[in-house]
Amino acid sequence: MEETKTINIAVLTSSDRCSKGETEDVSGKLVSEMVKAIGGRTAAYDIVPDEISAIKEKLLHYCDTLKVNVVLTTGGTGFSGRDITPEATALVLDKNIPGLPELMRAEGLKKTKKAALSRGVCGIRKNTIILNLPGSPKAVKESLEAVLDLIPHSLEMLKGGRH
Repeated sequence: MEETKTINIAVLTSSDRCSKGETEDVSGKLVSEMVKAIGGRTAAYDIVPDEISAIKEKLLHYCDTLKVNVVLTTGGTGFSGRDITPEATALVLDKNIPGLPELMRAEGLKKTKKAALSRGVCGIRKNTIILNLPGSPKAVKESLEAVLDLIPHSLEMLKGGRH
């Protein structure tokens, strides 16, 4: 039996209300729990306000300094003026991975048409995969379940492994 390698993951919640302590970050904690199924270990976890500079700073820190394998963001993928996580993420990406968000939305559409409204993106910065998840715990669970089993293979491909 193949030994499961630890996957170092950073979880970043973008939420004005959570960053001010006005509400609990259920979604970020859920992500940390769910990644254990693939050998994931939460190496970093932060909550920032919905500000491009704050999100970008954390993403760069996770990818360039901590060199985690995966960054999973939650929140900021909707339509309001403060929802800017995809825009902040796009500023740091070297390559785009459109298929993972497409798969998350496709699976979500089986349950609700509102899944089409998520603007989350995914891509690669250096040797790190960054994936935006929605903000609600229900949407986080459904979205992450749709792609979670692809993350280990994606990381192998990133290291030069075969398709």
